[in-house]
Amino acid sequence: MEKLPLALLSIPLFINGLLNSYSQSPAPRTGEPVQVEKVLTVTKEELVNLWKKHRVSRFLVPVRYDVDIYELIYTSLYPGGDVVRSSGLLFVPRMPASAKRPLLMFNHGTQIKHDRKVVLAAEQAICVGFATDGYVVAMPDYFGIGKGERIHIYQHAESEAQANMDMIRAIRRLHDSLNLRLNDQLFITGYSQGGHAAMATHKFMEECYPEEFQVTASAPMSGAYDMTGVQSEVMYKDYPYPAYLPYLISGYNQVYKLFSDLRKIFKHPYDTLVKHFYDGKTPFEEINRRLPTVPAQMIHDHLVREFRTNPNFSFLQVLRQNDVYDWAPKSPIMLCYCQADEQVDYRNSLVAYKKMKANGSKYVYLTHAGKKFNHFKCALYSVLYTKLFFDSFRKGSRYGSRGPILKRMLLGISKLFAD
Repeated sequence: MEKLPLALLSIPLFINGLLNSYSQSPAPRTGEPVQVEKVLTVTKEELVNLWKKHRVSRFLVPVRYDVDIYELIYTSLYPGGDVVRSSGLLFVPRMPASAKRPLLMFNHGTQIKHDRKVVLAAEQAICVGFATDGYVVAMPDYFGIGKGERIHIYQHAESEAQANMDMIRAIRRLHDSLNLRLNDQLFITGYSQGGHAAMATHKFMEECYPEEFQVTASAPMSGAYDMTGVQSEVMYKDYPYPAYLPYLISGYNQVYKLFSDLRKIFKHPYDTLVKHFYDGKTPFEEINRRLPTVPAQMIHDHLVREFRTNPNFSFLQVLRQNDVYDWAPKSPIMLCYCQADEQVDYRNSLVAYKKMKANGSKYVYLTHAGKKFNHFKCALYSVLYTKLFFDSFRKGSRYGSRGPILKRMLLGISKLFAD
């Protein structure tokens, strides 16, 4: 693996322990690169073989360039004001020196384990698919995942956006050193939790940092944007993924200090189990097996009643702060979803679309990626629709289009024969 000496790149090098003593020294700016390391190069030949193995159409996802994959560690602002280290992956196409490339932020889905390896599968393969067609792709780990510090705060809008924005700042400071040759286009997307993170990032950029970040377009996919509304309904019925709820509550409790003890939230034995489940090592599947299939059954009954009947209930109020559908995006945005999604209620996308249109947004698109696809299968088709949408801006569209008719037809045919 190739480590790039940051001192030679005229980038501040933060030695071990600096961030732990930052209160005694001038605080480093957020978005400062700490370390960048090339961890893998993927050739066009390898990608052609990978596409063949997984039956990916090169007509829909062209293979044009080799891709260098870097691991980037950078400074970011943790909730509460501490400057900490965050990490992420950067996928850089090997293009001609004169070519300028757009930057695409890809936000990953729910991850329980803290460790993040570099593997050409799942969402990292998606990032490579964009990169080999000329996008510089950044995939932030958020806080507490990968080589980041502190704990991960699940579905927390501000920290998701902060990790994205500070990673962009770090990339811009590495621009010349890595010969990135970025143009002025910025795309944002992500799936599942990544859909929520993509929406939060777009929202924070437009509402709080419009001079620093100009979003070309975003495409949140299958995200829980309306957590206090349609998504909250899964708590009261059989739901195969109960692990999401304590993950959410535990993280929020770290930020908002709602309860002094987990025993005040969770019934026994779940109060004890939750302490150990989210250690960054326990598999998601195991946590689901150990929890009740009706998520609300692990919460004390009086808290469930408060949530359902008291609009001023403290947890409901902070959850409402992390709803990300009630705003008016200025840049084009496409919402992808699948009606058969068993994890994220598809109505999240419908609620967001209707609210954004009612708020006055002109360029909001709604894409139903497939009626019969579950959460995992929906990801593939949502990504393909997103790529067609983003590609239209690269080809000169100002407000975006759904892509060439021939590619849309091929995508539609492939859906007919999908399992």
